Amino acid sequence: MSKWASTRIKAMKGLQKIVCVTAYDYTMARLVDQAGIHLVLVGDSLATTMLGYATTLPVTMEEMLHHTRAVVRGVKDALVVADMPFMSYHVSPSQAVKNAGVFIKSAGADAVKVEGGGFRAPAIRALVQNGIPVLGHIGLTPQSIRSMGGYKVQGKKPEEAQRLIDDAVALEKAGVFAIVLECVPKTLGRDITRAVGVPTIGIGAGPECDGQILVIHDLLGLNADDAPPFTFVKRYANLGADARKALKKYREDVERGRFPTKAHSF
Repeated sequence: MSKWASTRIKAMKGLQKIVCVTAYDYTMARLVDQAGIHLVLVGDSLATTMLGYATTLPVTMEEMLHHTRAVVRGVKDALVVADMPFMSYHVSPSQAVKNAGVFIKSAGADAVKVEGGGFRAPAIRALVQNGIPVLGHIGLTPQSIRSMGGYKVQGKKPEEAQRLIDDAVALEKAGVFAIVLECVPKTLGRDITRAVGVPTIGIGAGPECDGQILVIHDLLGLNADDAPPFTFVKRYANLGADARKALKKYREDVERGRFPTKAHSF
């Protein structure tokens, strides 16, 4: 398979479902890429899944760059999108271009993701004009969790739904190659998908989006505390439980002298 590009993802709208997942390190990136996933997002969700923060807000540019470099080293075919962290693009379009440029030039990402609706159009336009592909993100935007009052479904009221449709159209006009729709009613996911000419990537946005994305820890059941996934998550494995069983068995073998044996010795 040839390397995926943002233009190739954009051209898939209406032709083939786009498969996306997050990854945060070299080993998982290799596995994801070998599975034929089209787009790998180095999400700022690594703040909670990998670094133990309570929200995505504290994660820094340095931390995001570190993990992006690791993922890039593990990927051969998939499009690697780096999530721009909170306050790395909010001040001005020039700030957005400067920091996004580091993700592309220094970390090797193929594109960046930014959260926000039509008000982000100037920054997105500046990025695209400078040769940086942009993945948009509307609906539930975790970097705005303080103002949203928690993790809630967005666009339930007619005026809120129309605002999100307008936001999607504005992002398309600004030049995004695709738009993540997070936690919106499935009918709104359908309406936004029909309203724009770029692909929509759903996460809790219903089956009629052009593609889907999940956090890999939710998909594989890797959460350390075995927390139940969100309603929109389908768990395809329970690796956290398997890992705990394996580690417990290892502890017992060492404590009881069953490991190492002659077979494991020089």
